[in-house]
Amino acid sequence: MGRRLSAEGVSDLTILVPDDLFDKSGTMESRTRRIRLRIFVGLCLFLALTGIVYLGYFCPDHVCALTNRQDIKESGRIPEGSLSFGAPAAALSSSVSIELDKNGLFSLHPAFKLQSIQGSLGYDDIFANDTFQFDINAHDVMVFLHIQKTGGTLFGKHLVRDLDLQRPCSCQRRRKRCLCFRPHRSENWLFSRYSTGWKCGLHADWTELTSCVDSELNKIEGEGIKRRYFYITIIRDPVARYLSEFRHVQRGATWRGARHWCGGTQANIPQCYNGLSWQGVSLEQFMACPYNLASNRQTRMLADLSIVGCYNSTLSSLDRDRLMLASAKHNLQFMPFFMLTEFQKVGQYSFEETFGMRFAVAFEQHNATLSAATMATLKPEQLDAVRKLNKLDLELYEFAKKLAFQRFRKLKDRDPYFVQRFQHLGELPSRQSATEFNWDSVIEDTTDNE
Repeated sequence: MGRRLSAEGVSDLTILVPDDLFDKSGTMESRTRRIRLRIFVGLCLFLALTGIVYLGYFCPDHVCALTNRQDIKESGRIPEGSLSFGAPAAALSSSVSIELDKNGLFSLHPAFKLQSIQGSLGYDDIFANDTFQFDINAHDVMVFLHIQKTGGTLFGKHLVRDLDLQRPCSCQRRRKRCLCFRPHRSENWLFSRYSTGWKCGLHADWTELTSCVDSELNKIEGEGIKRRYFYITIIRDPVARYLSEFRHVQRGATWRGARHWCGGTQANIPQCYNGLSWQGVSLEQFMACPYNLASNRQTRMLADLSIVGCYNSTLSSLDRDRLMLASAKHNLQFMPFFMLTEFQKVGQYSFEETFGMRFAVAFEQHNATLSAATMATLKPEQLDAVRKLNKLDLELYEFAKKLAFQRFRKLKDRDPYFVQRFQHLGELPSRQSATEFNWDSVIEDTTDNE
């Protein structure tokens, strides 16, 4: 009724052919054509797979800027990116179901959708491979999220003045910005106040920066560059930071240039004062204003505000606070580096070991700040009121401390020269410089057009 034909090298293919359809010569010719076709298809597949392997593992860093010869894993873990609702937050009910783990972080939940930050690498991406280096010669960009009154002005000056680089930042007198270019071309490796200026708004937060940085650099350097972004920041004790901001505002600071951009629009936040500034405000007046963004500033600036409906949320205050705090923790955990104002030496060592860069000066610990003097004059009820206004920041700070020292110990344990390194931070024979600055005595530049 039929017979079975087999081609050499194909063991499992069985074709049923009627006895009277082909003669013997026709069958042999058909069999030969099939063998040639299979050989041709197999060769094409082999060449395609070889090309994929080459591009994935051997492509030079300056061409494939998002690989760095390591497997950057796409997974379902939260710290890989920011969080946003699958539907607009404003359309949600005032009470949403939120699942948090024991650390107050988001558990995987159907109500949330994970979105990666374009080109951004996090802590897990970096420490998955011991050979990682911040590649200043390729397309790596450090993005400094500068929260007010955390010591960011001093740290920002260290970044542009005191790093030991092949091509140091070029800082001119009487100018508040430096040119921080890569060794062999005019592209920025640092996105910060003192390098690029306030391109994304005065003291831009996480929500503003992650939606703005790439497009702003494209305007400066042109389209088509695939950059890798590394977000960094500084966290400070919330009570000290709040009081420092109070004294700063009391002396005349306003930050009127802040945009508070979120969800495609600029927020319209009422001012707490009439006139040009709030100069001379009392602590009670400062605490009483419901529009004062000083309260829980660190949590708000590190959170993805789109998940709570930006500045016009319809969520209950409890749900909004829980979501903001959880998002801030996740984003902080995602960052490859952050430091604590109160632990300058730990921060300097962690930065240098994380990014493979060295500072030519040792960071100094400034404990006798104006905020400390202010705190000493507070009555117990005033201190309690400040703590209550900053309860989210207080929880975020405790989380940040544990995380920072966990990372510090990891770096320390893998460094055979830790004792010598830690004792001699900032001691580089090739450079001798110092950056003098007082965090509290100078009113920060609040313009974005210089």
